[in-house]
Amino acid sequence: MTNVFISYRQIDTEPAEKLALEVASAGHQVWFAEWKIDVGDSIVERINEGLEGLSYLVLCYSSSGMSPWVNREWMSVLAQQLSGHGVKLLPVLLTGGKPPAILADIKYADLIKDWSKGVSDLLRAIK
Repeated sequence: MTNVFISYRQIDTEPAEKLALEVASAGHQVWFAEWKIDVGDSIVERINEGLEGLSYLVLCYSSSGMSPWVNREWMSVLAQQLSGHGVKLLPVLLTGGKPPAILADIKYADLIKDWSKGVSDLLRAIK
């Protein structure tokens, strides 16, 4: 079972949750904010717990751009990946947008063009 963190903007909660459900249905352990952060919880503490020990961070590109929260999440995982830790950043074109310049060379799963194929491509990358 793989630990997969879904990183997304709040405005994209609906399609991000649809994606999270599909990844979970494939047998992976999924960290999704709406499922893991309850009223009264420390948001920072819960996100930090989700980022510890993960295998994959699914970075959802948004037509609304990147939020400061999403930036913190993917940047911390990229730093771990570049330091040789066993974590991988998996970009997904969820609602639009474009990758940050430093991630422009990384192939992404395109859920806009073809949702089923994009999910299949993503699941194939999660080993």
